[in-house]
Amino acid sequence: MNSPDAFNALCPTRQILDRIADKWTVLLLGLLAGRTMRFNELRRGVDGLSQKVLSQTLKSLERDGLVTRAVYPTVPVTVEYAITDLGRTLAATLEPLRLWAESHMNVIEQARADFDRRQQAAA
Repeated sequence: MNSPDAFNALCPTRQILDRIADKWTVLLLGLLAGRTMRFNELRRGVDGLSQKVLSQTLKSLERDGLVTRAVYPTVPVTVEYAITDLGRTLAATLEPLRLWAESHMNVIEQARADFDRRQQAAA
């Protein structure tokens, strides 16, 4: 097997980067880093996240070994999600990225407005 090279289109690293670059992954791992949560708690915890996308993202995170899913035979059935040790290492890596985005959003919004103004003036 060749060594990983994310710049090569066929490298499996690209799939991992796709998972990491997903905003829902960043936000869900951030929540789960705090504690185990139920599906609806996660849905309420991330504004704008649909039930369908939450379900798809959690399945992908579970498949990648970043989250575990536990089902309890209650009425109704209770399903809990927890971050794995691997997921914790990723969450710790992503947290500074989320904080950077929050602390620089005003500067980026201003840059976008300036760019749009220049584009409009050039048209």
